[in-house]
Amino acid sequence: MDQATQAAAQPAPAKANAKTKTLNQGYWQKYGIFYLMMAPALVVLIINNYIPMIGGLIAFKNMTYASPSFFQNFMDSPWVGWDNFHYMFTSSDAWRITRNTILYNAVFIVMNLIVGVSFALMFNAMRNRRQAKLHQTIMFLPYFLSMIILSYLVYAFLNPDIGIMNRFILPWFGAQPIDWFSDPKWWPVILPIVNTWKGIGYYAVIYLAAIVGIDNEYYEAAHMDGATKWRQVWSITIPLIRPVIIIMTLLQIGRIFYADFGLFFQVTRNAGALYDTTLVIDTYVYQGFLVTGDIGMSSAAGLYQAVIGFILVLTANLIVRRISKDDALF
Repeated sequence: MDQATQAAAQPAPAKANAKTKTLNQGYWQKYGIFYLMMAPALVVLIINNYIPMIGGLIAFKNMTYASPSFFQNFMDSPWVGWDNFHYMFTSSDAWRITRNTILYNAVFIVMNLIVGVSFALMFNAMRNRRQAKLHQTIMFLPYFLSMIILSYLVYAFLNPDIGIMNRFILPWFGAQPIDWFSDPKWWPVILPIVNTWKGIGYYAVIYLAAIVGIDNEYYEAAHMDGATKWRQVWSITIPLIRPVIIIMTLLQIGRIFYADFGLFFQVTRNAGALYDTTLVIDTYVYQGFLVTGDIGMSSAAGLYQAVIGFILVLTANLIVRRISKDDALF
């Protein structure tokens, strides 16, 4: 009887395997084209983002250049462990570049949020849609300017001899001319203004797209209840675009340790007198390699930048997830 029972049970696994195989075939027939479409982007992502991560090992080596082959130099260079990090953190520059990078990006995030949402609300409130589109286009144009062009525009304003500020604006207020590129105290104000002016059109359009997607019936119901425009903004618009605000903020927090190299190098014209308030991790890495040729120390700074940024975005997302799971990025 036991043998008969076993014999009857034997076809079951074969039947289950056949069913699984059929399901897999159906899955690939249905979704295989999407994997094929994703393949080129996946290959580019692996080549550009993941394979270069091997270069992070340079931060733990004392690179030598005995061979014309970079790969051979990489393999032959001695392993020094944490020496590059120790040198960086014991120098006086570590605190300064970390402080500047974090504080500038924190100010950028706040200004992009407040000014971006404000302009999006104003664009949405404009009755003449053609004028609204015109203003959006005009504000979006600086976003496409390169930092080289932007640096010359800033220089036209701040040139110590013939700049608009020293020639016209300051004398009009009875103030003395300022040597902007020798006095570092002004740049914590100048750089956020320049960064906001350049990127505000981009953020305003993103927030405006979120506002436009809100069902108009919410506003009609609020109007019938006697809610003012400000009340509608605070009770309807802001809460409904909150997921977009959180996502944009999290994405910026993820890059809070990455400064805009062009902004801090080109706009400041790499003036050494301004380093106290303008030297950030990105420009420090560039200066470290350009001046000393120490690729190990530069790589250590870059790896430190990447790891801390990764930890920050995970932490920020975890906090958001605990407050509102639906608003978290992942």
